[in-house]
Amino acid sequence: MKKILIVDDDKEIAQLISIYLHNEGFELRQAHDGNEALEQMDQIPPNLIILDIMMPGMDGLEVCRKVREKSAVPILMLSAKTQDMDKVLGLMTGADDYMIKPFNPLELVARVKSLLRRSFQYNSEFKAETDPVLRIQSIEIHKQNHRVTANSKEIVLTGREFDILYLLDKLEKELGYKLIQTVWGVGYKIDA
Repeated sequence: MKKILIVDDDKEIAQLISIYLHNEGFELRQAHDGNEALEQMDQIPPNLIILDIMMPGMDGLEVCRKVREKSAVPILMLSAKTQDMDKVLGLMTGADDYMIKPFNPLELVARVKSLLRRSFQYNSEFKAETDPVLRIQSIEIHKQNHRVTANSKEIVLTGREFDILYLLDKLEKELGYKLIQTVWGVGYKIDA
């Protein structure tokens, strides 16, 4: 279930947004000022933030800057500020989208789903690029978290054993065979 953090000092608007998004199956949390939003984000990172700009204390632009220092979570700015420059400033600060109050709740839901869809696709592609899984028949070697599974059962290896296994699979199979012959001798038999 996707988690959404709604940050708005107007509790009625936050509640209205919560009702519409709850009906779509999202898990929702609310914060009513910038500091509370940052605390909640640290405790349970959301999949998306809906962020008002005009709040007492730390405004939404400052919250957005602080979030961007440590996260790429999608941010939808929701504000009564209607000038083009306000929109540009919100987007330049790090927001992914900007909606003006009063807003159409159905459009808000559609934008939330769109941002989550794009974020999920990007993160899936990025994870696939940065977390290569090497497969040798029923063996999977997960480089990112140093895990090896065979027939879906985890195999415990030392760090050195993992590095050797990963290297051997990345190298051509013949080179790996020659390395084993060199280390263990010509007559060494490998039971696979």
